Amino acid sequence: MITATRLTLALTLLTGIVFGLAPELDLAAARLFWREGTGFLGVTPTGEMLRSIFFQIPFWIGGIATLGWGLRRLGLPSVWLPNGRSILFLALSLALGPGLLVNLVLKEQSHRPRPVQTLELGGKWEFRPWYRFDGQCERNCSFVSGEGASAFWTVAPALLTPPPVRPLAIAAALTFGAATSALRMAFGGHYLSDVLFAGLFTLLIILALYRFLIRPQAKESDLRDTDAAL
Repeated sequence: MITATRLTLALTLLTGIVFGLAPELDLAAARLFWREGTGFLGVTPTGEMLRSIFFQIPFWIGGIATLGWGLRRLGLPSVWLPNGRSILFLALSLALGPGLLVNLVLKEQSHRPRPVQTLELGGKWEFRPWYRFDGQCERNCSFVSGEGASAFWTVAPALLTPPPVRPLAIAAALTFGAATSALRMAFGGHYLSDVLFAGLFTLLIILALYRFLIRPQAKESDLRDTDAAL
């Protein structure tokens, strides 16, 4: 777990440095999803349908976990149903990551215009790199991605799955986060740095909460399985 946390911290620092020194990378990545005269490629009925599905998945997972906890409270005999500490871990990681840090702090304070709002991509506002908080967007801005953060939050329930399927669950959660992030970029909703930071910030909060809420009461064999999966 310490290795995973250090790696995530290192990737967060590297992302900040790379996109700070070369902010044009954000524009280059956004242009992959944009065509002159037609706009962003993701704005289609299929794209809208996928966005709706992807948006709902984290909440369905949270609801299923809560249902499992309720069944455990009712006495259903299963060691794999989540206990109260697991539900607290899921709730706190969702509330502090995608909820507080991403949607209530960064998105409301960054003022970074979204790609679709940027001059170079058919919009009317000036481009801002990730570290500039003086853009023309007033609220619900580009930095960072709320839907990307929610998608990467699925790593939290993946960490609670049985050891035999845990590596696959974590891989699936990371793939889902990447797919959701790519879709948001295809809509012109976010830059590459927006979705990278969203995922990394969320993972850092998940790993910190796992260390303090789940790890102290986990069995040694389960910890080894988790570390190996990460």
